[in-house]
Amino acid sequence: MNAKITIATLAAVHAAATASAQGTRPRPEETEVYKPVPAVVTPGRVDSDAPSDAIRLFDGRSLSEWVSTKDHSPARWDVHDGVVTVNKSAGNIETRRTFTNYQLHLEWRVPENISGTGQSRGNSGVFLAATGPGDDGYEIQILDSYNNDTYVNGQAASIYKQYPPLVNAMRKPGEWNVYDVIWTAPSFKLDGSPATPAYVTAMHNGVLVQNHVALTGPTLYIGKPSYKQHGPEPIKLQAHGDPSPPISFRNIWVRELP
Repeated sequence: MNAKITIATLAAVHAAATASAQGTRPRPEETEVYKPVPAVVTPGRVDSDAPSDAIRLFDGRSLSEWVSTKDHSPARWDVHDGVVTVNKSAGNIETRRTFTNYQLHLEWRVPENISGTGQSRGNSGVFLAATGPGDDGYEIQILDSYNNDTYVNGQAASIYKQYPPLVNAMRKPGEWNVYDVIWTAPSFKLDGSPATPAYVTAMHNGVLVQNHVALTGPTLYIGKPSYKQHGPEPIKLQAHGDPSPPISFRNIWVRELP
């Protein structure tokens, strides 16, 4: 929240309350705020298009914004036909840039010929802050959850092993799914202990699936998570080792937030 706007709003409310307490008739102008004026952002032609202040992380042509998580060499996933398909043998990829708070748009597709069951069916993930190598970080699960049973805090749109999605909004294999995510990074005290947790709000195909949930720490496959101090981090996409055919991504963009 903009501190200047908050102060101006509080001042206006205080003025109105003072007028009321003094028995004078309040005026509408006392609660009107004119500055600072919000910046103008030009939206996309449709809601899935990147707005004017967004960073395009994948535009269908190049992985120039991405590197290998393992050694930070150029990302080696397969770009074709305006999409990028996971190369499982190449491992995870992450953004060259680091981020704190942001709005993320990401589209992903499970192949129509998907095979396997449970966690071995179209498994991947987006790590909202990649805090280390491998699968370290805070993960929203990507999985084929269309008529595919698994543990609910591991299905598509779950905060993996922490929060199941509010609903299952999965489209069938071969169709594109959309995540729109608001990530608020955790903050830490001078001694490294957590001051505020990470928060996630997420939409899956336009449906609210995570409503400002407070995370208990980074994702852990086994055990209970806990926080370790970190700063701005990359966004990471997972090359999961399950044997099913790899998934694809397109139209990935991010807007940095205060």
